Amino acid sequence: MVMTTISHLPVMLHEALAGLNIRPDGLYIDATFGRGGHSEAILNRLNAQGRLLCFDKDPQAIAHGQAYFQDNRVIFYQTCFSKMKETLRALGVEKKVDGILLDLGVSSPQLEQPQRGFSFMRDGPLDMRMNPNQGISAAQWINQAEAKTIAKVLKHYGEEAFAKKISHAIVAARLKNPILTTLALANLVAQCVPFKKMHQHPATKTFQAIRIFINQELTAIEQLLQDVTHLLAPGARLAMISFHSLEDRMVKRYFRQYSTVKVPKGLAILEKELIPEFEWVVKRQKPSLEEVSYNHRARSATLRVLQKRV
Repeated sequence: MVMTTISHLPVMLHEALAGLNIRPDGLYIDATFGRGGHSEAILNRLNAQGRLLCFDKDPQAIAHGQAYFQDNRVIFYQTCFSKMKETLRALGVEKKVDGILLDLGVSSPQLEQPQRGFSFMRDGPLDMRMNPNQGISAAQWINQAEAKTIAKVLKHYGEEAFAKKISHAIVAARLKNPILTTLALANLVAQCVPFKKMHQHPATKTFQAIRIFINQELTAIEQLLQDVTHLLAPGARLAMISFHSLEDRMVKRYFRQYSTVKVPKGLAILEKELIPEFEWVVKRQKPSLEEVSYNHRARSATLRVLQKRV
């Protein structure tokens, strides 16, 4: 039985479910469980033979799922989705999964809890780790990294135009006092950015960049996309919801790679005569205006869906 106490609003829920094309008796994976909004909807479409595997690095997310999803059709794994291949192999279900869903955004509970350090809108310890028990915190990193390293991270992961200016301000400020809280960093960054984009805090890109770097998010996405041919059964689908250009470009690049075939030079055959292993079934879908009106977080979401051919 699934307890219907989910308060978190899952982004592009109906579009994601349509993209997965769920079979009631299938095996599905919610690779970014969060607070279970997508998982709940998937389970409601499965029969007694259907199964759902849920992955999340965040121990709070897993604890929430185990407490509220009293259902023998679902199994939880507190690990990054980049480890999915090893998990499926151990379970004996490699290449037997009927659908995988990833919502690559930060969950609302993570943003709303000041102690997690993800939000520049609430003061709290500068942490930003998806799993607070692993790796170094954002505060530890930002107070010891060299200016050129900080600038490189802000430029690469946040596409921050003022990365160098911000990095030098950080290094100068920490000589007086360590930068230990979210508002301390946000206020410092705000002083370095000469103008504000409409509806965007000046620290948005900096916080995004540091979060991605601390959690190695793009590395995890890259690993999953490299493993995708070993995960899905024939006819299965991979649905990915991205929120910023870096991850979306990576998804688009891999989806294009898997859904096209390049003919080696010298072969007397046309590309259109070759059938790629995957079909790109949803090229690019944005949330409806209605959803954006009641869930502002959805405004930057993009859904893409890939299907393994039968």
